Order: sequence, then C-alpha cells, then structure tokens
Amino acid sequence: MMSCTVKNGQPLAPAAEPLSVPWWSFGKTVLAATALTLVRDGLVALDDPLAQGPFTLRQLLRHEAGLADYGELAEYHAAVARHETAWPAEEMLQRLDAARLRYAPGSGWGYSNVGYLFIARLIERVTGLGLEEALIQRALAPLDIVQVRLARVPGDLQGAAPAYDPAWVYHGLLLGPLHQAVTFLDRLLAGQLLPDYLLTEMQTLRQLGGPITGRPWVSAGYGLGLMSGAIAGGLQLCGHTGGGPGSVVAVYRATDGEHSASCGAFLQGGVDGDVEATVVRDLRLALGRAE
Repeated sequence: MMSCTVKNGQPLAPAAEPLSVPWWSFGKTVLAATALTLVRDGLVALDDPLAQGPFTLRQLLRHEAGLADYGELAEYHAAVARHETAWPAEEMLQRLDAARLRYAPGSGWGYSNVGYLFIARLIERVTGLGLEEALIQRALAPLDIVQVRLARVPGDLQGAAPAYDPAWVYHGLLLGPLHQAVTFLDRLLAGQLLPDYLLTEMQTLRQLGGPITGRPWVSAGYGLGLMSGAIAGGLQLCGHTGGGPGSVVAVYRATDGEHSASCGAFLQGGVDGDVEATVVRDLRLALGRAE
C-alpha cells in the first residue's frame, strides 16, 4: 500500500522517491479538467450537442449520454486476461454497437469509458494536439504537475501490470507518482485552474443512491469527472477511484471548515473499498476527525 496526504496545500511529509503508478480512472478527473479549460476559453460549450451524437459535453462528463461501456463485453475481459493486444478503437466500438444509445441522453446514468474516449477525441480535435500534449499544456503543467505521461506499450506499467496493454484504456492511461495525483486534485479543487463557476459545475452531482456495501460511502454521486459523496462523520469527499489488472487507486479531497486535506492511496491487489478506507482514514487523521 502506498499513500500520500496534502493538508492546506502542503504535503504532510516529504515526498518519497517518485514511483510511477497507473492512475486508472483518476485520469477521468484530468480529462474533465482539461475539457473544462476548453469551456473556460470559449472553445466548446457544456450544453451544446456534439458531433459524436445527440449528447452534450456535460452529459459525457457525467456519464449521462446513454452510451454503453466496453466493460460489459465478456470477450473484452477474456482478451485482457490473455494479455492480448488491445483492439483498435473502431473495432471496439463496433463490437459494442456503441452507436446505439441505451437510453435518451440526460434521462439515465451509466458509467461509460466510451464517453471519455469521445471526450479525449474532442480535446484532440479542438486543441489540434495529441492527447498527452493537450493534457500537459492545459491541465497538468499549469498546476506544476511535471512527472506524468500516458502509458503506451506493455511494460510501461512496470510492477503494476507488466503484461497489460495500456491501449485497452481507450481514453488514455496516465502514469505518474501518486503524490502528483494528490497535488493535482488539491490544486484543481482549490481553484488554481478553473474559475469558480466551472468548479461549481464540476461538483454539481447526479445523486446515485445510498450506502454501498463494502465501501465507505453513506451517499454517492457523480459530477463532471468527479466521484463525490458523504462518509460517516459528516465529511464530504470529492475525487475519483479507479482500478485495473492488479491494482486500485483512489484520490480524494475533503474540506472541514477552514481546513482541507487531499489524500491518495495505491494498492496492489485488493478492491475499491480497501483503498478508499485508507484514504478515509488518512483524511480523518489530517483533519483531526479520527474516530
């Protein structure tokens, strides 16, 4: 288990020698922040229909676009388990019948990596940059996050999943030190990248229900690239959990009055609830709310 905590913008302990780990679905928060810089700069609008279909950027970011997810394909899981090379994106979309919406955009909710593939393509099209360069220029570098890159080939994930082809993460798999993920989230939610109105939009949630068995949430919701919810003791967490073959990561921020803390944890093996429990424990300690 690896963990890192920032309180009131400052690390609680010096960062260890940086070890790059896969950020898994925490990368959705980076993609969302990057897309919202396009909104900030007047290059796209949150609520205009996009070229990929009858849905908006807001609906893609909040998993409300009606899209399916390739995680529902048994052959996808079998191919990953056999350490196969990722299918080309268009083949994946065809196998999934991705053009067929599963519900009318805005009328339901369904977690979809395909939606974030479309967001990645939108970022590339609007900026004229490759995805990695766009994420660096528009979101990572402005927050002084400098040790992060996209994993591209098997072996990039080193000890985490050395045989895994990162191209299976069709919207891009970020790789970097855990403390950089924590610092990114802390600075993002402190208002150092986006104006207040977009931070408010980012944290406006679609409520998804009550307690989740085996996980710390009392209630849970999803914003624009952010998971958020209440935990026991009255704290509200905001960030993202993600996992892939062999590891899980969770990065969250909580605010208690004038004080804030952000924490991340990375675990080889285990499940979402294990890594989230570590984050919750460390956030409570940092904010003086330990049970």
